[in-house]
Amino acid sequence: MSRSLKKGPYVDLKLLDKVSKLKPNDKTIIKTWARASTITPEMVGFTIGVYNGRIHLSVLIVEDMVGHKLGEFSPTRKFIRHGGKMQKDLEQKQAETAKTEASATKAETTKK
Repeated sequence: MSRSLKKGPYVDLKLLDKVSKLKPNDKTIIKTWARASTITPEMVGFTIGVYNGRIHLSVLIVEDMVGHKLGEFSPTRKFIRHGGKMQKDLEQKQAETAKTEASATKAETTKK
């Protein structure tokens, strides 16, 4: 469910204060835990460290991010891969083909 238009977007006031105190060319990272805060046009150009539950991930705010939430750019889970025997076999075949292609290109460059 989205937020009421009457209320407007949720923006953390402490975060806005920190952004307004910094100069646009300042490259310091603003640490925040407010993942639910909406990105506003005033934040464009700043680097914000968004907490993902373990560390603060640095996010450089650009114009395309305006209107999105800060938490969208700081994933909380790390995808490793889907397991299984078939996946392992596929990865081994890909590694072998990559080795043969690398050796073929190396052989071509040595001939020239």
